[in-house]
Amino acid sequence: MTKTELAKQIREVSYLSGKFTLRSGQISDFYWDKYRFESNPNLLAEIATEMVKLLPTEVGGLAGLELGGIPLVTAISLQTGIPCYFVRKEAKSYGTCNLIEGGVQEKSRLVVIEDVITTAGQVCTSITQIREEGHTVEHVVAVIDRQAGGKEKINRFGCSFSSVFTLAELE
Repeated sequence: MTKTELAKQIREVSYLSGKFTLRSGQISDFYWDKYRFESNPNLLAEIATEMVKLLPTEVGGLAGLELGGIPLVTAISLQTGIPCYFVRKEAKSYGTCNLIEGGVQEKSRLVVIEDVITTAGQVCTSITQIREEGHTVEHVVAVIDRQAGGKEKINRFGCSFSSVFTLAELE
């Protein structure tokens, strides 16, 4: 599948019109329902293939953010053999009390994987938490950049940012 065909399919499956409140609190007249493309095995595999192309050369592990990043890191890990880890929004208060699930090694170099970036609020919170756990995060890779300031915010956190698609490419 070409990247143009992938963009068309993502739009057909996951672009919704209406009135939506985004995580940032912003109101939008459209929404990218990432679960619709992440739950489709063919689209998920194609998206993962494109995301693999955006990974830096040195990767110790893939950090998928709860919840949308989890299927993405799993699919990328299956294609590359790079270990994947699942990052909670906050450490659980029972059992192992982990923030990062999956047995991540100490001081790992992790690439954060996310689905849709708007203002990058949760991504930057998670980067801070992952770094506080002693890991290095210098790269964020997403499926869609809504081009609403998220890339710039991630860059201010000292990370490079790349996405498979920008909002302009999907319109």
